[in-house]
Parts: sequence; structure tokens; C-alpha cells
Amino acid sequence: MIPPPPTPTVPPQTAPDEQPQEQQSEALLLALLQDALLRRGVRAELRDNGTALMIVPAGVGWPVWVFVGYGGAYFSWQSAERRHPVSDLEGAAQILAAHVGR
Repeated sequence: MIPPPPTPTVPPQTAPDEQPQEQQSEALLLALLQDALLRRGVRAELRDNGTALMIVPAGVGWPVWVFVGYGGAYFSWQSAERRHPVSDLEGAAQILAAHVGR
């Protein structure tokens, strides 16, 4: 007798407005960084479903995109060449503000 084929498993689906836990944590960290930047007069916008923070430069120039990377341990920007620990929000905001000329 031949056994029946295994039943395929379907990964759980999330609603469009639900985000995985890790993505929610990243979005929260970026929102906290956005607040810290705003206190320094630096305008930043959450983008891409909360997975990126776009910082508008003071004058002419390209925006700076900030992500949470390295397993959630660092804010990273400039193609991940620059980074700062997420545990130091104020320090990250200070460095980013200087980076964009504020």
C-alpha cells in the first residue's frame, strides 16, 4: 500500500495592516529616533511601512536613509558604512543631525 502524499503546510498569513514583531520593533526604534531628531530641529519622515527613516538635509543634497540593522542592534545609514547603537537614541540623533548639516 502506498502512503498518501503529505499535506502541504501553509505559512500563517498576516493582514495587510499587521507587521511581524521584528518589523514593529524596528518601526518603534525609528519613530523614537525621529522624535529625537525633531527635538534638534531635524525633519525626518518614516517611510516604507516604518522600515526606514528619511532625513531631509538642511540645504541642497540627497536625503539620508536610516535603517535598523545588524540584528536590531544598530541604526545604519550611508549604505551601512555608518552606524550607531540603538541603545543610544540621543547620541544617534546628534551624529545624524551633524551628518545632515544641522
